Amino acid sequence: MATTERDYYQVLGLPKSASADDIKKAYRRLARQVHPDLHSGSKKSEMEKKFKELNAAHEVLSDPDKRKKYDQHGTNWEQAEAYEQARRQAEAQGYGQSQAPGGEGFSDIFENLFKGRGRGGNGRGFAMQGEDLETEVQLTLAEVFTGVTKRMTLQEPVPCTTCHGSGALRGRTCPTCQGHGATLQPNTIEVRIPAGVQDGTRVRVAGKGQAGTNGGKPGDLYLRVTIAQDNVFRRQGSDIHVSLPVFPWEAALGAEVMAPTLMEPVRMKVPPGSKADSKLRLKGKGLPAAAGGHGDLFLTIQIVMPPSLTDEERKLYEQLKAIEHPDPRAELLAQARRRSHP
Repeated sequence: MATTERDYYQVLGLPKSASADDIKKAYRRLARQVHPDLHSGSKKSEMEKKFKELNAAHEVLSDPDKRKKYDQHGTNWEQAEAYEQARRQAEAQGYGQSQAPGGEGFSDIFENLFKGRGRGGNGRGFAMQGEDLETEVQLTLAEVFTGVTKRMTLQEPVPCTTCHGSGALRGRTCPTCQGHGATLQPNTIEVRIPAGVQDGTRVRVAGKGQAGTNGGKPGDLYLRVTIAQDNVFRRQGSDIHVSLPVFPWEAALGAEVMAPTLMEPVRMKVPPGSKADSKLRLKGKGLPAAAGGHGDLFLTIQIVMPPSLTDEERKLYEQLKAIEHPDPRAELLAQARRRSHP
């Protein structure tokens, strides 16, 4: 789901009726959770954004005067304060309580500036850049190996065809866009996600975030990459690990077998005398590495028995059993004995 910036009370997880002590306690608790120094990798950049947001919320809500203005005007409290200072300065210079130097009333300026900002309406006033949005995109390991182009359908604002973007029709709120001057229309875009991305990577798509207001630039869209669990392959950095089942005689005598990779299977040799859990390496068959090139694919040998034995196979195993071999458990028993009798 795409997300937009929350208000300061939501950032702290508090109602607007929260006391000053509640705000202090919530800030301290959350600061310990999201402090960037406590995280690493892709998580660190995410926490830096949250920590910055948390500090901004605390700075305003912990100050009684700023909090009062924030409660009244929302995110525009600083602009409201600037206009209030301009009004007082104009009064001191003899322009009167409600008349600006250009002849326009300060109340009119204020209404024009803040109309629609957090209260509904069509948002005339300062140009403001749109908020950044974030959504999740899930990739398979095969897509991480090759890179992938994802098609995404976004709801983007386009000028209203009824009121031509003015938000009004014949002196009334436009019934089509409800006074916003724009309607949402689906738009399909293609986003290229490079090969080798890590889980949690954020891919930026410029200009595809929330629309700006009053001619402001749109924000950006961020795609947060998650990598789906794979039943065959396990990722470790740019290396890939997979279990390779082999029969006992293949491990003992050696064999040529087909082994899976992230693309097509390849034929490889299992050396004679291979032991369980030993590893075979396919160089360069892993994922693209940050420093260039590719990681490796490691196959861990797993010795398995046939699902059932034929009479002939049973006879061969009986013959093998009749041959005298060293006890494979001798060293294990000796170690256990030394522990029991130091």
